Amino acid sequence: MKYLLSIIFSVAAIANLSAQHKVLSLRECLERGLENNYEILIQRNEERISDNNATRASAGMLPTLDLSAGYTSSADKTISKPVVGDKITDNAAYDQNVDVGVSLNWTIFDGMRLRTNYAKLREMQQKGNLQTRLAIEDLVANLTAEYYNLIQQTIRLKNYRYAVALSRERLRITEEHYRIGSFSRLDVLQARVDFNADSSQYMTQQELVMASRIKMNELMANTNINERCVARDSVIVVNDKLKWETLAEQTTETNVELLIADNNTAISELDLKAVQSRNYPYLNLVAGYGYTHNHFGSGEYKSRGTLGPNVGLRLGFTIFDGNRRREQRNARIEIENAHLTRRQIEQSLLADLTNFWQAYQNNLEVIKLEKQNLITAKENYEIAMERYLLGNLAGIDLREAQKSLLDAEERILSAEYNTKLCEISLMQISGNILEYLNE
Repeated sequence: MKYLLSIIFSVAAIANLSAQHKVLSLRECLERGLENNYEILIQRNEERISDNNATRASAGMLPTLDLSAGYTSSADKTISKPVVGDKITDNAAYDQNVDVGVSLNWTIFDGMRLRTNYAKLREMQQKGNLQTRLAIEDLVANLTAEYYNLIQQTIRLKNYRYAVALSRERLRITEEHYRIGSFSRLDVLQARVDFNADSSQYMTQQELVMASRIKMNELMANTNINERCVARDSVIVVNDKLKWETLAEQTTETNVELLIADNNTAISELDLKAVQSRNYPYLNLVAGYGYTHNHFGSGEYKSRGTLGPNVGLRLGFTIFDGNRRREQRNARIEIENAHLTRRQIEQSLLADLTNFWQAYQNNLEVIKLEKQNLITAKENYEIAMERYLLGNLAGIDLREAQKSLLDAEERILSAEYNTKLCEISLMQISGNILEYLNE
C-alpha cells in the first residue's frame, strides 16, 4: 500500500511540476525574443523612420506647390503735382488689394546636390537595416548564451542534488555504524557537517537557476518576469566542426560591424560631394497662376484685376561663401577617418576571432580530458564507498573521493559551457549567429 501511495504522489508531483514550468526550445526562445524584445522593437521603429526618409521628396528633388491668398489696404494722403498747373491733394485715397494664387518652385539643377542627398538618404536607409540586423544578432547571441547558461545551472543543480543524496547516504551509514559502536561520534558530526554544507550549496544553486530564468524572461520581454521557463535541452551540445579558414573569410565579408563601417564610409564620401556641388551653378524654375484685384480710392481708374499664369527661370552661382574650402577639407578628413575606422574594426574583429578560436580549440581538448577524468572519478568513488561500508576507509577519505567526483563533473560542465560561449562568439563575429534560429 505504501509503495502504491508513493507512486501516486510521485506522479502527481511530476504532473504539477510540468504544469508549473513552460518547456521551451532554443528556437522558441529566440522567436519570442525577436517578437517581443523592446530593444528590437525600438530599433525596428528607427528602421521604419529611415525607410520613410529615403524618398526623393525628402532629398528636395520634387517641386513645391504653394497656395496663398492675401488682402492689403492703405489710407494715404496723395499729393500730385503735374508739370503744368497746380498740385492736387487727395486726403481720402483708400486703396485695397486682394490676391490669390498657386505658385510652383522647382530646383532643376544645383550641381548634383539633390541627387547626392537622395543617395545619402538611401545609404542611411541601408544603415538602418544594418543597425536592426546588429541588434538582432546581439539579442540572438545573448539569448542563446543565457539559454545554455540555464542548462548549465540546471545541470549543476542536479549535481548538487546528487551530492546531497550522497552525503545523506553517508550520514545514514555513519549513524548506523555509530549505533553499533563501529564509528565514533566525531565521524557522525563530520558527516552531518558535510551534509549541511552540501545542502546549503544546493539551496544557493537554486537562486542561480532562478536568476538565469529571470534573465531569460527579460530578454524575451515576457510580461511575467517570474515565468518558470525550462530549457528543453538537458545537455550542452558543442559544435566541434567549425573551420578557421571559413570563419576568417566570412568575418571579412559578412560581419555586420564591417558592413556598417563601409556604409559610414559611403556616407562620408557623399557628404564631400554635397559640399563640392556648391562649386556649380544652380537653376530654379518658378511658375504660378493667380488672380489680383486692386481697388483704388482715387485716380483715373476705380479698380483693376489681373488673372493668368506666370513662369520664369532663375540661374545663379555662389561666388564666395567663406566656408566652402574649409568644409571640403574637413569632409576629406572624415573620409580618411572612416577608412581608418573600418580597418581598426576589422583588425579588432580578427583579433577577437583568433582569441575565441584558440579558447574554442583548447576547451574541446579539455572536454575530452575531463570525460576520461569523470570515468576515473566515478570508479574511484564506487571503490571508496565499498571500503567505507566495510569500515576500511575513513569518512574524510570518502568525502575526498566524493569531492573528486563532483569536481570532475563541475570541470566538464564548465568546459562544455565555455566551449559553447566561444562557439557563439565565433558564430557572431563571422556573421553566422542567426543559424541558431534553425535549431
